[in-house]
Amino acid sequence: MKSNTFLSVDSMDGVVIKNLQRFSDKRGQLTEFFRMDEIDSTLQPVMGYLSVTMPGFSRGPHEHIDQTDYFFFPGPGDFLLSLWDNRPESSTLGKRLTIIAGELNICIVAIPPRVVHGYCCISKVPSTCINIPNRLYRGVKKLEPVDEIRHEADPASPFLIDFMRIIKERQP
Repeated sequence: MKSNTFLSVDSMDGVVIKNLQRFSDKRGQLTEFFRMDEIDSTLQPVMGYLSVTMPGFSRGPHEHIDQTDYFFFPGPGDFLLSLWDNRPESSTLGKRLTIIAGELNICIVAIPPRVVHGYCCISKVPSTCINIPNRLYRGVKKLEPVDEIRHEADPASPFLIDFMRIIKERQP
């Protein structure tokens, strides 16, 4: 299945997107992006990392077998985030969800296992993403295999990201 056969949708089964509020005053800014009382216990984070992506560069697409990613896109900068539902049991199997996340849309996105995901920095400045997933990278003491299937190296992958095409599709 080629990537252009994935139908674009406004929501995806099991994917949580929450727009966040930024509070600003003379001291600076504050944005709350995680509260354990607002998220299912199976999504509770066990580690965290910060990723900065340079303009025009992308990360992914890849998917996890067991891990749920809990991305926070605080800005500066913006990403075009694409998700493809690759779960046979899902009501949105074969669908693609694309959003802008970052300075223009400060949000969290919880991505369940088997949802392929990748993003590209579409701003003129480096863009920031924080991830607090519910699984440790490579397990305890990094002794386990990595829980991901990488799609970006396969030229026949249906999940390759043609960000310019996606950006044009989103224009009115």
